Amino acid sequence: MGVTYRRIVLKLSGEALMGDLQYGIDPEIVQNIAQEVANIVASGVQVAIVVGGGNIFRGIKGAAAGMDRATADYIGMIATVMNSMTLQDALERNGVPTRVQTAIAMQEVAEPYIRRRAIRHLEKGRVVIFGGGSGNPFFTTDTTAALRAAEIGADVLFKATKVDGVYDSDPRSNPNARRYNTLTYGHVLTQDLRVMDSTAISLCKDNNIPIIVFDLSVPGNISRAVMGEQIGTLVGGSCEVS
Repeated sequence: MGVTYRRIVLKLSGEALMGDLQYGIDPEIVQNIAQEVANIVASGVQVAIVVGGGNIFRGIKGAAAGMDRATADYIGMIATVMNSMTLQDALERNGVPTRVQTAIAMQEVAEPYIRRRAIRHLEKGRVVIFGGGSGNPFFTTDTTAALRAAEIGADVLFKATKVDGVYDSDPRSNPNARRYNTLTYGHVLTQDLRVMDSTAISLCKDNNIPIIVFDLSVPGNISRAVMGEQIGTLVGGSCEVS
């Protein structure tokens, strides 16, 4: 297939991995993701993945329940490593060499995050999964995805979610909600559209990294996004609001 992007960061929410389950990981969902990633790696695309941990533990909810916020966030970071290792296993069962790098040292199960080593893995055709968030509390995995995309020189940041793009209001509660095809970083920030948190959007804006938000549950959507098909919502510096 003809590809538009050669090096991508794919941001997966933890919730996306649990499918219709109430908690944990749906093996079928993980397998489907692994097969799609295997297909785009075979076409020569360099793939890095950042995965959240909300299907196991979400720091901000722990803090709301009375936990120390920093402690809750560190627990959430450990949850992302569990998801990362699960994805690694699925990818390697699909014949894709994969490395997990963590921002928190876990040398028995993963490499430490080293930027040059991550880039070298990508150049050799390996998928790199960044676990452990940024290693710092009070920062989301969205921000981690934007940060890693800037560090490794990614062409684009894909945010794969449970919705088919960015809306002007919650489509679950407002049947008249409008879905955008394209947006500017500035519009996302000023209208507080919650595509990603403001730190992540600002990082992408400062480094001119386009963001594509699309529905992960539609088979083939990752490949379509890599090929440059218009799916979901594109956020970029040269975009207009439409």
